[in-house]
Amino acid sequence: MKLLRALSFGLVLAVGPGVALAQSGSASPSPYAGFETREIKSLSETDIEELRSGGGWGLALPAELNGVPGPAHLLELRDQIPLSAEQVTAIEEIYETLLVEAAAAGERLIEAEAAIEDAFRTGGFDDATLRELIADAESARAELRYIHLSRHLSTPPLLSARQVARYNVLRGYGVDPCSNVPEGHNAAMWRRHNNCS
Repeated sequence: MKLLRALSFGLVLAVGPGVALAQSGSASPSPYAGFETREIKSLSETDIEELRSGGGWGLALPAELNGVPGPAHLLELRDQIPLSAEQVTAIEEIYETLLVEAAAAGERLIEAEAAIEDAFRTGGFDDATLRELIADAESARAELRYIHLSRHLSTPPLLSARQVARYNVLRGYGVDPCSNVPEGHNAAMWRRHNNCS
């Protein structure tokens, strides 16, 4: 009897994990579950909307996070920075051109990703074709990234160092010297030396 119980227990241990796995279907679902319903698997509907509207799509982060302001956020913060009427006009021109160029480049990227999608959906393509499709998509992405990053290069010459610093504080990237007087400093003198209003 003891031998029978020991064998039964051993069988449960040996078979148990496999039974549990079979019952659950999978140890963990793919992080891509649900993506299979997308028209273009590599792009969400939100991605497509942003690309078509000329949105930044995170492509200008090297500029933005290194203190080089972009035109869209400068215009959003125009009153808090503050920007002069002349600065606003110049930045609006940069931004309007960016939107037109970025929307066109974004459309090229969408089309290139759709071509890759179609190739895998229909099949029958070779390695050389795949390289061409990827090169087209990466060329469109590179152009789109250039458009966004180059506009960040266009804005600093229009701004004072104080305005750039204020932009970075407002965007949450730095400490505002006007609201953070170091211990031991005369507050009025500190604010005057830091051009605080």
